[in-house]
Amino acid sequence: MKFPQIMGLASILAMSSTMAFAWSISGKVQSAGSGRALAGVTINSFNYAGVATTTAEDGTFSINSDEMGGLFGIAGAKMSANIRGGIFSLDGVNAHQLKISAINALGKVTFQRSFYEISGSVSIDLSKAVGQSASFLRVTADGSSQTYIVKGKNALLKEGDPLPSLMFALEGYKSLSYTMSAEVETGVIIKMERASANPTDSTTIPPEQSSSSVVTPPQSSADVVASSASDEPIKVDCSGKTAKAGDQNMSVTVDGKKRTFIMHVPSAYKGDKPVPLVVDYHPIGGSGSQQEGGTTYKAQTDPEGVISLYPDGTAKGGGGMMGNMPGWNVGPCCSNDDDIKFSREMINAVKEIACIDPQRIYATGFSMGGGMSNHVACFMSDVYAAVAPAGMDLNKTNSAQCNPERPISVINFRGTNDGTCRYEGGDSGFNDGLNFLGAKGTFEFWKEKNGCTGSATKNASGCDEYSNCKDGVKVVLCTKQGGGHEQGDGKIGWPFLKQFTLPASFVK
Repeated sequence: MKFPQIMGLASILAMSSTMAFAWSISGKVQSAGSGRALAGVTINSFNYAGVATTTAEDGTFSINSDEMGGLFGIAGAKMSANIRGGIFSLDGVNAHQLKISAINALGKVTFQRSFYEISGSVSIDLSKAVGQSASFLRVTADGSSQTYIVKGKNALLKEGDPLPSLMFALEGYKSLSYTMSAEVETGVIIKMERASANPTDSTTIPPEQSSSSVVTPPQSSADVVASSASDEPIKVDCSGKTAKAGDQNMSVTVDGKKRTFIMHVPSAYKGDKPVPLVVDYHPIGGSGSQQEGGTTYKAQTDPEGVISLYPDGTAKGGGGMMGNMPGWNVGPCCSNDDDIKFSREMINAVKEIACIDPQRIYATGFSMGGGMSNHVACFMSDVYAAVAPAGMDLNKTNSAQCNPERPISVINFRGTNDGTCRYEGGDSGFNDGLNFLGAKGTFEFWKEKNGCTGSATKNASGCDEYSNCKDGVKVVLCTKQGGGHEQGDGKIGWPFLKQFTLPASFVK
């Protein structure tokens, strides 16, 4: 029997990204000095969007990933994967073709089954099909694949998934970070020390401006606004480009080190005309594949044939939580590698095989990936036409050195209740040397760098905007009242980004 195809390829790709492993943690927060329970401690995550809670009156807390709405805060997705008693199940499936492969520890496929025109659920008894030889399961839905590590008869771990890193914060106490070491932890005791009476933070917070939740749909524009009217558009020859629809794992060598990334080519890409390129940077402790699953931009760009890249950061090393978590070189932390050079090499490699419009290359990212997309606006304004960071501002280290080669359009997405990267800015609280300008400080910084004049106004999306800037660029801050540590809104960010083009004189 055939079932109707309810969702298109873009929906299938979005759903497959939410097959995250389950985790939970519970415990109590105490004062390191007196041992008394601490109530009202806010708990957020470095690498999982949507994780936000506070301790109860007795200092207890409990977080379950099932309550988070999916990996990296994706909401509304219906497809899920689980294993119970050796039975592997997929629920909420809508696909033309679904293939499930079992792979042993030597990388050999020991079992494979295909399903066609599936709408609903699929289950396989692994103990009967492959015995005890399955170490990995690969699920392929209409060309998009995801690999799982089989951990016994009742646990799955999506390949590359990090365990959550949590931040505990309470006024009057030093912020404390904690990384889970197992999928389920109970009875965890967190001890927080009182803060110094003489804080060293000297961040200047700019005067208050009105802000608004991002609720109004953006104005969509088919017009592309060039940053310099005198520049002629670049003509791109698409002949000989070999990129095909699907995800491709790629790498480049930078300073003798192999650097990896995913190139996502949507089915709408035909290769007969140049298309925009979006580079999407992941949070600290994350990966390119996880950012591909969590981003809100792919659903907007895929129908237009836009190619997107999801690069992998590297760990700084040297021990400690931050030292072991893949991140970006945006200041004193969190990588020793040249991520600007990596980004340039990655983009150049993709332009060799895909028909990319060099005047329409954009950057976005979440959390430290948001910091990285602010960072590349400083140091890659000769490549990126515009950027859309979320969940992290410029810090004093790289902003002090920031001198873009040209004015560049920037739209930042921030939540007023972000417990990981505070809206008002200041020291990060993680002993990593990062001291942020804050959401409004970053907004004013980009106003100055881009030569904007006049006062900010509300745009059609309810965001604060400086529109009277050099070369026609714009500087925007989208503030979500009560919002936490969240991905940016692609429904607003993409229409903003695609307005702008890189002047032809900068194309190398």
